[in-house]
Amino acid sequence: MSCAVIANPFYACDLFWYLSSSTWGTAVRSKSTNGAHEFEHARVTCGGASPDWESVRIFLEVARGSSFRTAANRLHMTGHGIARRIEQLERQIGATLFTRHHDGVRLTSDGHHLLSCAEQMEEASRGILRGRGMRAQLLRGEIRIACTEGLGTFWVTPRLLEFARAHPQILVDLHCSMLRPDDLVARAQADLAIQIEQPAPRDLIIRRIGRMHIMPCASKSYIDTYGLPKAKQEIEERHRIVLMFADQGKAHDLYNQWYPERLQTGFVAMRTNVSTALYAAVVSGLAVGWLPTYYFAIGAPVIPLDIDLVYPFDIWLSYHPDLGSVPRVRRMIDWAIEQFDPRTCPWFRDDFIHPGAFDKHLRAGPSGVIDAAFGRS
Repeated sequence: MSCAVIANPFYACDLFWYLSSSTWGTAVRSKSTNGAHEFEHARVTCGGASPDWESVRIFLEVARGSSFRTAANRLHMTGHGIARRIEQLERQIGATLFTRHHDGVRLTSDGHHLLSCAEQMEEASRGILRGRGMRAQLLRGEIRIACTEGLGTFWVTPRLLEFARAHPQILVDLHCSMLRPDDLVARAQADLAIQIEQPAPRDLIIRRIGRMHIMPCASKSYIDTYGLPKAKQEIEERHRIVLMFADQGKAHDLYNQWYPERLQTGFVAMRTNVSTALYAAVVSGLAVGWLPTYYFAIGAPVIPLDIDLVYPFDIWLSYHPDLGSVPRVRRMIDWAIEQFDPRTCPWFRDDFIHPGAFDKHLRAGPSGVIDAAFGRS
């Protein structure tokens, strides 16, 4: 969501009249006149520079993340730039919004008051976007999908071919990241989200559409060099592993659970924050790594290790109820549910199915989709 797309959903004067006429202390003076009240606005006026929606949006990100750095990462800005905009907003309002601490920032009482008003502003801006989407032509226009990076790259993208052929007038904007994508849906920056962490409700429609299972894997070249590990202890004693630490996923917790006393140095060959790098490390023979079993359904050239270190992740779909009635978004929602249907894709069933049993379930067609995405034959 950018300021260019959502020009101030409320006029700045209207918003800050509301703010200044509530609980801004010295910003308002009240005079009693026969039981009524007249408000004198001591600081906030419409004649000067009024805070705009972009400043309020930055304030919301800082308030929700309790950190300038977190807000900077989400908004693709610098921490200094975020701090400067907040200081400017505080000067315009005439109030301190945050107190600074070594572990981040905390809202003041004035900050909490602005947060409540700003959230109403944000909800109004969402309504503008939803109304615009509902007026769009039937099955024509853009659909914004926010998706966990691995699922978006390895599963959703290759299967979009069928959808694109059926709906040539739809542009799919696929945003892949290991950050929580339901945040984008809640802020009307995405129409729907697919992820492996349960979304926070926030008035969203939430549906579990499948379950992903990860298991240890190694390439043939790795096994030829270091041998085939057959037990958890053997991995710890004779092999090295690669891990993915990200906002979604539980690699850090699982490592501490499975190897509670083992230092990572000397045992972990590489840490990464994205699935593509994890996959490339395992395929190249760098180390043993945990990959989703659905990779085998699309031709991953690695060998599953029959070791009792399998872990499930539920796959979640979320969208705003208003957008569910937009025809092109509704079609994409239904399509996404179909792609993770455990009845046709057994690797997404609740119970774990070994990749060796996948062959009888695979659809007819070319294999090795995952390799084609990396230019491998």
